[in-house]
Amino acid sequence: MDEKLHANHHALLNEGKEDETEIFGYQTHGFRRALCIVGYLLSCGALLLVFYWKPAWDVWANCMPCDLQEADVVLLRATDEFQRYTRKKVIWIDLSKLLEKDKLSHIFGADKDCVISKAVMKPHLKVRYIRVQKIRYVWDVSAKQFHRIGSLEDSNTCYEIHHKFAEGLTMQEQDFRKLVCGPNAIEVEICPIWKLLFKEVLNPFYVFQAFTLTLWISQGYIEYSIAIIVLSVISIALTIYDLRQQSIKLHNLVEEHNNVRVTAWIKHEGRRQMESSSLVPGDIILLEGQKLSLPCDAILLEGSCVINEGMLTGESVPVTKTALPHTEDTLPWKTHSVEDYRRHVLFCGTEVIQAKQTSRGPPRAVVLQTGFNTAKGDLVRSILYPKPLNFKIYRDAFKFILGLAVIAILGMLYAIYVYTSHKQPAHVTLAMALLLLTIPVPPALPAALTTGIVYAQRRLKKKRIFCISPQRINICGQINLVCFDKTGTLTEDGLDLWGAIPCQEGSFRKAHRFASGLPLPGGPLCCAMASCHSLLVLEGMVQGDPLDLKMFEGTGWEMEEASPEHSKTNTADEHTIVKPGRDASQGPVEGIVVLHQFPFSSSLQRMSVIVQELGKNSHDVYMKGAPEMVASFCTAETVPRAFLQELQGYTSQGFRVIALAHKALPLGADRGLDGLEREEVEFGLTFLGLLVMENRLKNETRPVLEELMAARIRTVMVTGDNLQTAITVAKNSGMISSSSNKVILVEASEPEGSTPASITWQLTEDQRQGPGEGKDLCITIGDKAELGRPGNEFHFAMNGKSYQVLTKYFSSLIPKVLLNGTVFARMSPNQKSSLVEEFQKLNYYVGMCGDGANDCGALKMAHAGISLSEQEASVASPFTSQTPNIQCVPEMIREGRASLVSTFAVFKYLTLYCLIQFVGTSLLYWQLQVLGNYQYLVQDVGITIVVCLTMSLTHAHPKLAPYRPPGQLLSPPLLLSVVLNVGFSLVVQVCGFLLVKQQPWYAVIRSHRGCPLANQSWTPGLGNGMANSTEPHNRVLSYEDTTIWPLATFNCLIVAFVFSKGKPFRKPIYTNYAFCIALCLQLGVCLFLFFADFERIYTGMELLCTPMIWRVYILIALLVLFSVSFFIEDAVLQNRRLWLWIKALFRFRSSSQYRVLQRKLALDPAWPPLNRRDFAEPSKDGGEEETYVNPTYEEEESEESRGKQPAGRQGGTR
Repeated sequence: MDEKLHANHHALLNEGKEDETEIFGYQTHGFRRALCIVGYLLSCGALLLVFYWKPAWDVWANCMPCDLQEADVVLLRATDEFQRYTRKKVIWIDLSKLLEKDKLSHIFGADKDCVISKAVMKPHLKVRYIRVQKIRYVWDVSAKQFHRIGSLEDSNTCYEIHHKFAEGLTMQEQDFRKLVCGPNAIEVEICPIWKLLFKEVLNPFYVFQAFTLTLWISQGYIEYSIAIIVLSVISIALTIYDLRQQSIKLHNLVEEHNNVRVTAWIKHEGRRQMESSSLVPGDIILLEGQKLSLPCDAILLEGSCVINEGMLTGESVPVTKTALPHTEDTLPWKTHSVEDYRRHVLFCGTEVIQAKQTSRGPPRAVVLQTGFNTAKGDLVRSILYPKPLNFKIYRDAFKFILGLAVIAILGMLYAIYVYTSHKQPAHVTLAMALLLLTIPVPPALPAALTTGIVYAQRRLKKKRIFCISPQRINICGQINLVCFDKTGTLTEDGLDLWGAIPCQEGSFRKAHRFASGLPLPGGPLCCAMASCHSLLVLEGMVQGDPLDLKMFEGTGWEMEEASPEHSKTNTADEHTIVKPGRDASQGPVEGIVVLHQFPFSSSLQRMSVIVQELGKNSHDVYMKGAPEMVASFCTAETVPRAFLQELQGYTSQGFRVIALAHKALPLGADRGLDGLEREEVEFGLTFLGLLVMENRLKNETRPVLEELMAARIRTVMVTGDNLQTAITVAKNSGMISSSSNKVILVEASEPEGSTPASITWQLTEDQRQGPGEGKDLCITIGDKAELGRPGNEFHFAMNGKSYQVLTKYFSSLIPKVLLNGTVFARMSPNQKSSLVEEFQKLNYYVGMCGDGANDCGALKMAHAGISLSEQEASVASPFTSQTPNIQCVPEMIREGRASLVSTFAVFKYLTLYCLIQFVGTSLLYWQLQVLGNYQYLVQDVGITIVVCLTMSLTHAHPKLAPYRPPGQLLSPPLLLSVVLNVGFSLVVQVCGFLLVKQQPWYAVIRSHRGCPLANQSWTPGLGNGMANSTEPHNRVLSYEDTTIWPLATFNCLIVAFVFSKGKPFRKPIYTNYAFCIALCLQLGVCLFLFFADFERIYTGMELLCTPMIWRVYILIALLVLFSVSFFIEDAVLQNRRLWLWIKALFRFRSSSQYRVLQRKLALDPAWPPLNRRDFAEPSKDGGEEETYVNPTYEEEESEESRGKQPAGRQGGTR
């Protein structure tokens, strides 16, 4: 029974997804609830506050575990490393007023198996749901688990979507779905000020501060407490103002799309105008007119349209969307479309630029997702609920604070011992013990740690780099590998046409150079270039993808929107027509109508169009795409034998090459185009030739890559382009240095029949030739002996297909290949994400820079993804740069390093400040004394708060250092810095405390007196500070206090200066004008208070006048302290060479996975493998991981190489 309860008590939400969460069922228990209420009253609300901070404790205390089906409260626990708990109440929806039992089946119609249908509890007609991060999850009665609601099921096939939803929903179905799914609105409420105030005040930091201030006030520190209260109020007010402004900004951003008028198609009723908030999944919307902002995610069922997806991808290039095919395939609709289901989906927040009508009227789309389930809703949720970052500094900070808390507890025990040994009253002992408890733990620490991040974010914003996840800025300081997309990132977006190489009768002809100024000769190649694209006419201008635009311009043809009479297909579709322009070569073709498009897809690497010549009834198909892909769809006799050599000749020099093909399409008179699948037309084509374009590097690319490599930051290219083109661009950009052109091509193949999966390793050599001159492959086998020498670098290069085979059949090789992998070409979006994840498994801190279109997944997966976009924020990545080149990458790393170093500096300073104050206070406790009210005020407000606010203002150093700042708080240099400085302070304060008692003028003073002479002993009865036994004991006034206070105060200034080191990660300290001026003013004020002989100062500060020589001695001690502290910090603790020597002496090695692997492979003489082919060997458990070497390849190696390894099995492949 217990096992059954346990099984039904626990389940998973969003299993296998990024936001996977565990869910536990609980039922409120009356008796437990009553006990908790009593506890709230007896603890004066303290228990309630603890439960507010720890929702899991609240549930465990008030509720009993139960079956999820019976739960009225659920406890959610994230499955990530943080395992945060959230408490949610189960909500009931009563449908009895809307539904009748016998009409339930009628309402669902054909969609009886949907989640909404399964959620209705019969016969009560009720639905249970929970709301987690703006998303509703309904209880599935049959499956006995919570399911996400608000979207159509992914299990629907293309046929089912057309069959179930093509006619729309009835009004009753709409009302029912709206009640269960909620309104179609991305509602970001403007949080009331009282709620923001409540949340802020109940922050543990402010609660601890309130406790501290209560103690201070009870001990008479009125002025000091008032100053802290004023500062806290200002801090809370600024925080609330900032949060409120963010809330208003986000609310305004999404509110305009919540109330859009749309035209919906209601079943049995026809079209109806309605508010977009009333839309539900399954509704049919009609896309009428232009400039329509989509209020939901929808699947296009009929027609086609052009969308601006700039909000999502950051690219304002128009994207053509096509209708979901009406196929009877049994695969789910997303699986049927592979990775390119997005070409059928219209995303929320994007804009319809142009809608092309069909014979039935305007394009139709079925609502796929509503509200926060949409693409835009996902963006807003990522801002509202940012993913917590597992950065070691935050975990170390918590451990560090625990260490300080231990010191605080020891101090409290010390205070109890001192005060009880002096027979002080219990209430005094308790108050003073708690007072000492509050000193070592700085309550301002969490807030102070964010100052560096806030300043860095502002500096980045000035450089047009925007960040929606500020906590990632510190992580940027640890980046040691950056992946770059190629096209639009390293190279220019716009391509320049170099030439066209026509193909006739199975052989290449003379290249047509566009630079000659002569028009491109007419013919099939020219027609293919003029028609096979996704361009369109908007507001009288031809717009679209830059590559398509450049190709079309090269033909000299013109484009216009065609009227229906241009087409003989008897449809009412609007088509695009292209005609030869004045500058084009005149031929027999009057013009071409583009009737149907199969859009370009990054995974298919091709696009096709069905066209019709003006005045003719025949149809043609034109295809363009990756040369290898297009050639595979052509008949063998039309592809030149020298195809690979010709292609290699251009791609090896960095040219972008696409191929074109054509065929006549015989269509019956009754056959429409809308139902055609691309598989039906994309075969048996005739190869037309190659189009060669120059893919020029951006001016900033090479200098930036050189800067990153000089800083020892690895650079990797991840692109969808041709492998040889990518290798050449990598060489031209300096990613692969000219002094080390050793590139090993890794080519892997899937199993074929009885032949297992294989992998070959070939060394390429740089053979540069003029375009079209070379007819031989530019791949030659290099000498392995030379490559194997120590110090020689090598780079692996592979395409997406090989990477996929590696991950599937050679998983043990993946880390080894990635260690030197530099070029990854023909990579799909999913493969890019997988690659970033594999790099992270090797303990690299990975940055990713792309244009945001095909790089979304990788940009999100990386520790710091930066999208080159015109948008301030997009769903693509945490960082967005409005400067369209990679200069933003070193800027981001520089600011990350500066922010990280600033965070460490503020952390060390606050720790030292608290411990310095703790040492001084502990010494005074020995004689039942404490520092005075204004003495604390000067240290806390006059020095510490100002230092914390200005220390992080130092800008990042313009040059990236060839090493990263430390990423751990609990590192030897930092711990030694804190321990040694505390030790120095302890020595100085203890010496001052003891030596002042030895002075001839020393006396136990209970009231102010004049200044004694340096060599004059104190005599009872002299002055007005007589130690009369009838006077009450003064808990502040003493020579010990007058000695301890300047030592502690100046020590705070010393560590503030010492910890503000500039180079190599920040500019020199003198460039931080605010900090330097503040430090000089503080030093001047402190010196004035220390040396000025004014009675008002002595009385106000509760200090005693001491001989000038004693003050000079204190100043000398402080100068010695400054010299020692500065020397130790700068010459020892910050001495990188010294620490490297110490590490070498003790043989300390980095534990990062990539470092461990580097050391291992450095000792392996068989690595890297060359001139051989390895096969996957089935392992015992049925998997395919181990490899062996083909003996025929082994014979090609030298006897020396063969002698190093056992025959048949190579150590380098395991």
